[in-house]
Amino acid sequence: MNQKSIELAKDPDLAGSLAAIRRAAQRARQLAVSTNTELVVLRNGKCVHIKPSGEQKPR
Repeated sequence: MNQKSIELAKDPDLAGSLAAIRRAAQRARQLAVSTNTELVVLRNGKCVHIKPSGEQKPR
């Protein structure tokens, strides 16, 4: 696997993709808080539901 940082990619879309993913994740967290819904993330190969308060429960 390539160990170079994605921000150093020659393609400007690819170089900016990590920042875009981070912005999308932040927006998803804000939306979860405002709608009181859980976020579903993948941690250590398992789906984990995270409540807006920060509690986690594996499923």
